[in-house]
Amino acid sequence: MAITLRKPDEIAKLAKAGEAVGKTLKYLQENVKAGMTLFEVDAMGEEYLRSLGAEPSFKGLYGFPASVCTSLNEIVIHGVPTDYRLVDGDIVGLDIGSKMNGYYGDAAITMGIGEISTQDEALIKCSRDVLYEAIDSIKVGMRFKELTKVLEDGIRSRGFVPLRDYCGHGIGAKPHDEPNIPNYLEGKAKQGPKIKNGMVFCLEPMVCQKSGEPYLLEDKWSVLSEDDLRTSHYEHQVAVVDGKAVILTEV
Repeated sequence: MAITLRKPDEIAKLAKAGEAVGKTLKYLQENVKAGMTLFEVDAMGEEYLRSLGAEPSFKGLYGFPASVCTSLNEIVIHGVPTDYRLVDGDIVGLDIGSKMNGYYGDAAITMGIGEISTQDEALIKCSRDVLYEAIDSIKVGMRFKELTKVLEDGIRSRGFVPLRDYCGHGIGAKPHDEPNIPNYLEGKAKQGPKIKNGMVFCLEPMVCQKSGEPYLLEDKWSVLSEDDLRTSHYEHQVAVVDGKAVILTEV
């Protein structure tokens, strides 16, 4: 597995692409409300991202039809925007990719619409808190599988389970690159490649309630858990600089 080590000028470009994603997610979090359709959320996100000088990298990527993945309630990731109109009590995952000057940004949040249940609050808090715990744990010499174990242990310790078959990933001059970073450990943690200065990657805890086994809707994009319960997803893009992780997609 060849994991690219980025030079400082490349990391600076990745940081600009990541900043555009972070700003767009913040804008959506402040402005998405009950009564809006998922089509409108997608259009709002694309317009704002373009206003920052970035291209929406998801649009057309592998055939995806939109700029923002809008993952509603039971959909974990890759939700396709529709004419569904948001109502109080919904939760929606917003996942955005950008491209600027040949480099990519990628991050996601899950947000509540109006008042949400305590269980949905716990789901969202799990994915967000586990993400930051994992980022704080990163150090040079750590193995990626050890990072995966931090993610899985954090999810399971809160009473939830990680989605299987999908993962975080490297990012750079391609939207998805080596390494793959699952949220569940297979094999031993003390195996595989080590984290080094200059690596840039995305961590994205995908949290399910009872089962992590995935299935697709008829749109061939939207991923659900076989338990058909609500889910949550958070993601940040980080660069390893001077021995620790720096978040590139946080505003």
